Amino acid sequence: MLNPNLDQVQLNQEEYARYSRHIILPEVGLEGQKRLKAASVLCVGTGGLGSPLLLYLAAAGIGRIGIVDFDIVDSSNLQRQVIHGTSWVGKPKIESAKTRIQEINPNCQVDLYETRLSSENALEIIEPYDIVVDGTDNFPTRYLVNDACVLLNKPNVYGSIFRFEGQATVFNYQEGPNYRDLFPEPPPPGMVPSCAEGGVLGILPGIIGVIQATETVKIILGQGNTLSGRLLLYNALDMTFRELKLRPNPERPVIEELVDYEQFCGITQAKEEEAKRQKEMQEINVQELKQLLDSGVQDFVLLDVRNPNEYDIAKIPGSVLVPLPEIEKGPGVEQVKELLNGHRLIAHCKMGGRSAKALAILKDAGIEGTNVKGGITAWSREVDSSVPEY
Repeated sequence: MLNPNLDQVQLNQEEYARYSRHIILPEVGLEGQKRLKAASVLCVGTGGLGSPLLLYLAAAGIGRIGIVDFDIVDSSNLQRQVIHGTSWVGKPKIESAKTRIQEINPNCQVDLYETRLSSENALEIIEPYDIVVDGTDNFPTRYLVNDACVLLNKPNVYGSIFRFEGQATVFNYQEGPNYRDLFPEPPPPGMVPSCAEGGVLGILPGIIGVIQATETVKIILGQGNTLSGRLLLYNALDMTFRELKLRPNPERPVIEELVDYEQFCGITQAKEEEAKRQKEMQEINVQELKQLLDSGVQDFVLLDVRNPNEYDIAKIPGSVLVPLPEIEKGPGVEQVKELLNGHRLIAHCKMGGRSAKALAILKDAGIEGTNVKGGITAWSREVDSSVPEY
């Protein structure tokens, strides 16, 4: 429970009316609403989780909200990032979020940090706030947020989403566990697909983000039982919630400083390996592929390694689908061998990453190939805009 000095916190007449449904709750009351007004919350990210989270924190009457994000609004965000609108496409997310927050509650102070959170700036940015809410979607930033909260003794309200499943908990609160108790070591790079690759039900982050907002408000009010020590798992397809117990690990190494989290999560090494692999791998751009297709030559197979549902959305004429999972499992390798029948291989995916991975597997099986740089996304942007970009 936070213990602000409420003597200097007053509500004006408009705020009494605005928060009346809160104030009549015995668990909130006038003192609780003053606590919300006196509180400060930092939200890292204004994406799928940050969007509903920020909307409801502002509506609840949080007095000061900080937002950390350096991205711009893209049309593909609008399926789930409900704080942003079509008119904001191409503009900074934090500006979009601030405008919407102030429409909801002009009494809320909004601090903007248009930067990537890093080991160099995290402590300085987080230090002024009572609570940090993690709305990020990558492991390096999650470990960074966690470790900074541990060093500064700040509660860390956590959420994550993927496809139809989400999870939420509260870390580093009242001597409870932190993120490193849940994930002592990060998974290998590429092991967990991003939402851009794996997809996400647009409604899912709304559920998890609202849970994060609820936990944040409960911490400020000092009411109810938080999710500290409990990992809440939600499955939208089955509409089920279940819990796992979390406990601090007494053998967990003490967090003494912030580190290079890209290196800690293997991202730096993976980028170096990818750069080396790309240097060794033959590539063509989409203009060169277009020339090949237009020339009418029949000496190559254009392999698409995306998933079938992606192939249904958009395809390059003449491409043949063999999904990467089938290549990884083995049967797909034999299928590619049959398709080639002496022809050379050119492979593509959405942006070039999965096809590079497929070609590396095929190379180990004795099949050389060429990767299409930028994949079908580049094809849509640079060659044929009638092919949908997703």
